[in-house]
Amino acid sequence: MLLIGCSGSDDSAMEPPPGNGGNGEEVTYSGDVKAIIDNNCIQCHANPPQNDAPMSLVTYNNVVDAVNNRGLNTRINSSSNPMPPTGLMSQSNRDIIDAWIEQGLNE
Repeated sequence: MLLIGCSGSDDSAMEPPPGNGGNGEEVTYSGDVKAIIDNNCIQCHANPPQNDAPMSLVTYNNVVDAVNNRGLNTRINSSSNPMPPTGLMSQSNRDIIDAWIEQGLNE
C-alpha cells in the first residue's frame, strides 16, 4: 500500500485540463475535435465549401490552417459573429477545442 502525504501546494494546479470529459487525457483531432467539426461546421465548410464559406474544414490540415491563419477559435467563441452562424456551439465543445489548441493541435 502506498501512502501519499499532504503538502501545502495549491491543489488547483492538479486539476485536469478541460476537454475529453475533463479527465486530463490528451485531446486529439481524430479522437475529439473531428466529431465536433463534423457536427457543427461541415454543413457549410465541406469540400467544396457551401453557403459562401471561405474554406473547407474536412481534413486535419484544413482545421489546423483555420486555427493558425484564419481565426477559427476567435469565431467559434464570438458572441457577436459566431460560428456556426446559428449561434455558439456548446461550451463543452469550445472547451475541448481550446484544450486541443493549448496542447499543440495533436492529430
